[in-house]
Amino acid sequence: MKQFSLRKILLIFALLGVVVTTAQPTSSVNIIPQPVQLVQNEGEFQLPEKLTIAYDVALKAQAEYLQEVFAQSTGRIAVMKEGKKKGDIVLLVDAQAHKAEGYALSVTPKNVKIVAADPSGAFYGIQSLLQLFPAEIYSEKWQRNIEWKAPCVEIVDAPERPWRGMMLDVARYFYDKEFVKKYIDMMAMYKMNKLQFHLIDDSGWRLEIKKYPRLTEVGAWAGPNEKRLGGFYTQDDIREMVAYAQVRGVELVPEIEFPAHILSAVVAYPWLSCTGVQHQLPTQHFISRDLLCVGKETSIQFLQDVLEETVELFPSSYINIGGDEAVYKRYETCPDCQALMKREGLTKESELQGYLTNVVAQMMKKKNRTLIGWEEIIMRGKVNEPVVALIWHNVADSIHATKTGHKAILTPCTHMYLDFPEQKIPGEVQAATWMPPVSLEKCYSMPVNDYSENSTVIGVQGCYWSDQFIHGQALQEIAYLNENRSENYAEYLTFPRLLAVSEVGWSKQSRRNFEDFRTRLSSHYSRLDHKECHYRLPVPRVVNEEKMVDGSSRFTLASDVPGATIRYTTDGSYPTPHSPIYTGPVVVSKRDDFRAMNVVSTTQYSLPLYFAPDYSAYKAYGEYVFGWEPLRVQTKPSTWRFEVTGKISGNGAYELAVIPTRGDRPVRLGTLKLWKRNELMAEVVLDETRQVGDAPAIYRFNLDAFEAGTPFHIEIQGYAPNGNNTSGMMFLRKVE
Repeated sequence: MKQFSLRKILLIFALLGVVVTTAQPTSSVNIIPQPVQLVQNEGEFQLPEKLTIAYDVALKAQAEYLQEVFAQSTGRIAVMKEGKKKGDIVLLVDAQAHKAEGYALSVTPKNVKIVAADPSGAFYGIQSLLQLFPAEIYSEKWQRNIEWKAPCVEIVDAPERPWRGMMLDVARYFYDKEFVKKYIDMMAMYKMNKLQFHLIDDSGWRLEIKKYPRLTEVGAWAGPNEKRLGGFYTQDDIREMVAYAQVRGVELVPEIEFPAHILSAVVAYPWLSCTGVQHQLPTQHFISRDLLCVGKETSIQFLQDVLEETVELFPSSYINIGGDEAVYKRYETCPDCQALMKREGLTKESELQGYLTNVVAQMMKKKNRTLIGWEEIIMRGKVNEPVVALIWHNVADSIHATKTGHKAILTPCTHMYLDFPEQKIPGEVQAATWMPPVSLEKCYSMPVNDYSENSTVIGVQGCYWSDQFIHGQALQEIAYLNENRSENYAEYLTFPRLLAVSEVGWSKQSRRNFEDFRTRLSSHYSRLDHKECHYRLPVPRVVNEEKMVDGSSRFTLASDVPGATIRYTTDGSYPTPHSPIYTGPVVVSKRDDFRAMNVVSTTQYSLPLYFAPDYSAYKAYGEYVFGWEPLRVQTKPSTWRFEVTGKISGNGAYELAVIPTRGDRPVRLGTLKLWKRNELMAEVVLDETRQVGDAPAIYRFNLDAFEAGTPFHIEIQGYAPNGNNTSGMMFLRKVE
């Protein structure tokens, strides 16, 4: 077989006088993630009506995948030529020619050839090829009157890092197997290769275990029978999804959480916990204090049984044990755990987690599996066997992993948690708020060192948690999200940021350029449309804002969505698909009153461009959390309720400042209550009156039971007995 190594291809290009460049955006070539080397040549490849696909036997599954794609979108039924090397499209494998998962793609007017190191590399070559065709190639319905042409290119490509992952939380919200397969498809489209399958959490057990049927009979369902929520995957479902993923180069890594986040198992089998108390499966997210009892032999046997069935279902070389957010209070009073500590010479209850990790690591070593877990697994006691830590909280813990003989995957919540919204603007998805928003640019900018054979950081991973916004919430502003399904929410939050995650994982950091990425991304919205993906349309981009002499502002806008129009208002009102069309710079008297949105159709449009009010004059009082206007104010005692999730950042002392700003009537303030979900955390009794010009009213309270990702809200009694002509604001700050 002819060798197509990178060195040989580059030599050929040099002899031909062709300048080799990195992939630069053109009108027709906008591949994501960016290939290592790309040359665009003259001419196009026209997909023949009578199409033939030749392929090596080892690439049969990938060839059949390509045949299916062409059949459903183009109507062309390819003739398959197994073991042949001549055809309109040729798929060849040469393990010596490329890095693992690498490929060379050659598109000429006569044919297409993909030479890959392995089946995954061949699949990635196919994905680059599909991105060269019109966007309709991704449709599952026959698209007529399309010229199925691809520009002629020469591409040599391979990933920078071996781990390019996403985590999908199916435990807090159950997604059926068809949605999971679609999620795998979308990952594979952008050459991501690991799906961490978060199967277990306090609010749901999603994996059928034959030896313990109550795990799914009881632990998979919450709420009354007639309205119960949940579901689970049968073992046949798992086998189907694993096989589906394998064709697409995606490895399903199961996550079985312990010692915390396992209440769903404790509900089914109370003897697994330290207390043996019977619980109910929660219908809302919270972190249970009940842990798997480390001191009981029966608990260890349970883990061994569960993990043995799990590894039989998942051929992955890894198994994820979770291990995050354990609170060890139960261990302090558990006689079994205390006895174990004494036997093992442990001095802190947290060291019991390290002990358990070692026990399970030994179990899985016999099964040729490497443990993965959240960073806590290497921070809670000494772990002897090499493991892989998912660094989600403190990136510096990756250094600790290296020093202690472990590897790491970077998935910091600051950049890689896609359950946070992209922006903090009105109408945004009611997603996680315990950290600031993660914009597309921030996600793309995540720093990670270039990879080498000696690297202990083996890759990056995005995370999508399903606990913050599920079960019937409505978003009136976004029509296709205004329904009682979380699948669309999941897609809205994941895309297009998953494309940024894919390029962070695939490319060297030194080659990343956000403006270039954004340009290439613009051609992918239509591709996501044809995949029927409910992605988030970006808001219009401010190219220039010019301050005028009279204090007005002159805005120049641009849309990153081809085919979209920009609609705008200048009076502070919410724009609609029927608002005036932006055709050039707009002058507005007050910048805060300018709104603009991208509109693709009457049912598909973005949130509005939004300029947050300037609260800098109040920065000494903390972050804005609530404001009242006359229409909100009653003349009789009433309660104001507002969210402070994300503003509450940990245990400690807080102050809420209440400041009237307009109006000639005083506001009377009463008791404040701080709630964590439905649990009262603090109460401050007050009976004071404030009006414009007075010193702020200050509520001071303490919190000692903070949980990351947990919703918090405040209720305050407030009214204006002498008339409602009063407006004001409230600010929250942590003082200790």
